[in-house]
Amino acid sequence: MTERRTRVLLLASTFPAEPGDGTPEFVGDLAVELAKTMDVRILVPSVPDAPTRSTYRGVDIYRFRFFPRRWEDLADGAILENIRGRRIRALQIVPFFVSEIYNVARHIRSFKPDVIHAFWIIPQGLSAFVVNRKIPVLLTTLGGDLYALVDTPLRGLITRIVKHAKHTTVMNAQMKGEVERLGIDPFAVSVEPMGADLSGIVPHDVRETDTVEILFVGRLVEKKGLRHLIAALKDVETNYRLTVIGHGPLEEELRQLADGMPVSFVGEKPKTELRACYSSADMIILPSVRAASGDQDGLPVVLLESLASGLPTIASDLPGIDTVVSHRKTGLLVTPGDEAALTRAIDELAADTELRRTLSEAGKDRAANRSVVAVGERYAPLLKKIAGMR
Repeated sequence: MTERRTRVLLLASTFPAEPGDGTPEFVGDLAVELAKTMDVRILVPSVPDAPTRSTYRGVDIYRFRFFPRRWEDLADGAILENIRGRRIRALQIVPFFVSEIYNVARHIRSFKPDVIHAFWIIPQGLSAFVVNRKIPVLLTTLGGDLYALVDTPLRGLITRIVKHAKHTTVMNAQMKGEVERLGIDPFAVSVEPMGADLSGIVPHDVRETDTVEILFVGRLVEKKGLRHLIAALKDVETNYRLTVIGHGPLEEELRQLADGMPVSFVGEKPKTELRACYSSADMIILPSVRAASGDQDGLPVVLLESLASGLPTIASDLPGIDTVVSHRKTGLLVTPGDEAALTRAIDELAADTELRRTLSEAGKDRAANRSVVAVGERYAPLLKKIAGMR
């Protein structure tokens, strides 16, 4: 007799309108891996230009409407940063929650999941908490929701949401400590970073060059630290060109800071073009910082993708990032926000072709262990275990 496949209702907020459009795809990539052995349904909010019903590489996607379509952009990117960038978007918050709660309940009835996998404590974890008391929940926090909200008046609510979940996964050991400080059993929290889809990665060949091609990829928000990179570049001795891939609420301000510099803002790039950029650049710089709100990166998937291609990396020494970038072994680490140190790192890496070759080869090996295939093989048994915890 064939064993019935475990049914997983996957809840998320950041999700591409279509594959390869430049929006992070780690949720969809994991869903595809899980769907090899489980039945998976994805429920996400509506974003501009996305149909309400579609598939992501074979996995069913349902999008819920929550606001008049003309202004329905709260989930087009990171929700917290969208609100900070344009305060009037806060008017969408209540309709968003009401609609998500209603739709989670509706899909529980129609899909009858064995387990709910909720990405982000708020809003998805909250919706699962309000609607559901019977179906076990795996909660995944990627950093922004935990770091930005844990020391606010919402701490009590966050604690209740996390305690409601059967298990919580986090991106690094520091985050695990933060969750445990909420009073959560350490055995109910594990470090399981998101993986990167490494299929189709274009290998990078280290080369000697008179003008160094530098790449920055990320949302144009405070925690990504682009302002510090722009400041650091003003003092480098190396001839360079910086390409900025991404968009966000700080774009105009950052363009003004870079005025007159060899810096190009090119917006978001689909996956295939982004991988070509990894191959053609000479280095990538991810100068992440802790934002004033407390928000910071956990482990950016773009870091795994660029390492897998062999692109030499300079990154901030932050928890999560330091698990894949070892200083002078798989990349160069600098203190977050230290612009002088960033300047020195850029000049050193640009001048030392042999160092770039060493970092390139070691980075490929490190990233291979963080592929979405490897991560999916760890999440699938965890979800099946949780599904039996009724």
